[in-house]
Amino acid sequence: MSVKIKFLGGAKTVTGSSHLVTAGNTEILLDGGLFQGRRQAFYEINTAFHYNPRTIKAMVLSHAHIDHCGNIPNLIKRGLRCKIYTTSATKDLAALMLVDSGKIQEEDVRYVNKINRRMGLPLRKALYTAKEASKAIRIFRSISYKQKFCIAKDICATILDAGHILGSGIIVLDIKDGQRSLRVGYAVDLGRKNLPLLNDPVVPEGLDYLVMESTYGARLHRPIDEAQSKLREAICRAVKRGGKVIIPSFTLERTQEVIYFLNELLKEKLIPSVPIYVDSPLATNITDLFNYHLDFLNDKTRKAFGKGDNPFELLNLRFIREQKESKALNTDKRPMIIIAGSGMCESGRVLHHLQNNIEDSRNMILVVGYMAQDTLGRRIVEKNPFVRIFGVEYELNAEVVVINSFSGHADQRELLEFVSGCTVSSPAGGPLKRIFLVHGELEQSEALAGLLSQKGLQVHIPDKDEEILLN
Repeated sequence: MSVKIKFLGGAKTVTGSSHLVTAGNTEILLDGGLFQGRRQAFYEINTAFHYNPRTIKAMVLSHAHIDHCGNIPNLIKRGLRCKIYTTSATKDLAALMLVDSGKIQEEDVRYVNKINRRMGLPLRKALYTAKEASKAIRIFRSISYKQKFCIAKDICATILDAGHILGSGIIVLDIKDGQRSLRVGYAVDLGRKNLPLLNDPVVPEGLDYLVMESTYGARLHRPIDEAQSKLREAICRAVKRGGKVIIPSFTLERTQEVIYFLNELLKEKLIPSVPIYVDSPLATNITDLFNYHLDFLNDKTRKAFGKGDNPFELLNLRFIREQKESKALNTDKRPMIIIAGSGMCESGRVLHHLQNNIEDSRNMILVVGYMAQDTLGRRIVEKNPFVRIFGVEYELNAEVVVINSFSGHADQRELLEFVSGCTVSSPAGGPLKRIFLVHGELEQSEALAGLLSQKGLQVHIPDKDEEILLN
């Protein structure tokens, strides 16, 4: 029985993760993420399938970030009918994330089609609607960490804690071919040690092959504890000059981490007690799920909840759902902290807050997450003098502060340590047969590949749609 892996997305880029493992006649999909980028590329890449969704036997989903799960409703429209295995937390989170993705696409299409009608251009359709997304969850099946489950006669899978976001998993496939066995690990995305709220990543044992992210393959993070001190310094500086702090944030995990650190700072009276707004219905619903899925949180956080110390309940914190309340923040001139989606500033309510506050030098844009190439967030991080928001050019006068230590992705050192752990735990105590680096811009993947090669490991950076035979 031949075993092959085809890298459908997330190859030499950080979005659109999806990979196809074929064992004999059985096809297994690992993730089904949306490619995120410029509008034309978004539609072209996310609608081009170089495989048949109808023939997929099973999908195993690593976590609920949209670049890993966001194309699932579209796949279902194209004929995907298999079960999707994932953790219970990921199932519940994905239900929220996918519906929100459908809403965003519908809104974007309405906006684009207004322009297209005026210009006589063809009208667009959303990849999927919120209603279509809501139906996708019907084929999800909940799996516990370390629970081995069979996908086909000779193929089993296990999900281990990836420590990246709530419910995230490292996927391990065990494939048997007579007397021969093959173990494939999939660590995309991989978390860091000692993150607030979450457990450390689990190192899988006995791997023959490893597919691993390389988002920060050439970079080292500062200790996570530094995020709190840098957050304190930035907020104090902006509030002192009477400005607003706009925090574009991923609604899933990053928003909850920022709230956690703000709670710690307020308890110690290290920042002024200004109003804090989480301006995102999605982030509000996700935070509720953190309260529900306590089993996925680390011991420290669970004990805090047990004592009635909920890190998501601050006296001056308000979760905003209604659009009217969101718009009112732009006419409120008081110093405040606004946490709003989306994380890369490509959609969501953060665009309106940037539009209304980016030209005032008293204000601050506080970046706490990764900004991919060709996104508004990246242009802000690069401090372009002028940026376009809703097609209008604005002068970037607000102070831009980037806190990289917030990252939920393993850095170069942590990735190398993870690989070393996989190598030590292999049955013969020897190296993995091969490592495939995905989910990273090319320079990041190449830097990590160089270091792994120096250790005598076989490393490959696959192209999109490249298919490789696993011996």
